[in-house]
Amino acid sequence: MKNKHIGSSFDSFLDEEGIRADTEAGAIKRVIAYQIVLEMKRANLSKTALAERMKTSRSSLNRLLDPTNLSVTLQTLEKAALAVGKHLKIELA
Repeated sequence: MKNKHIGSSFDSFLDEEGIRADTEAGAIKRVIAYQIVLEMKRANLSKTALAERMKTSRSSLNRLLDPTNLSVTLQTLEKAALAVGKHLKIELA
C-alpha cells in the first residue's frame, strides 16, 4: 500500500513555485557569510580589520556578511576568503 502522507520532494515543490534558484542562492550565501564570520573569529579579526585586509569599506563588508543580501560578486567573495587565509572554491554538482 502506498503511503498517503508522502508527496513530492521539497525540490519539486520549489521548482513548481519557480523559486528554487533564489532559495538555493540564499542558502549558499548564508553558509558563506557564516563561514567568513567563523574564520574572522578564529583569526580574531574585527570587521574593520577584515575590511582593511580586503581593501574595502566596512559597509561593503557588512553587505557581504548580511545573509539576506544576495548581490555579492565572486571577486568580493574571493577577496574575503583570501583575507581570512582561505580560498574560494565553487563547483557545479
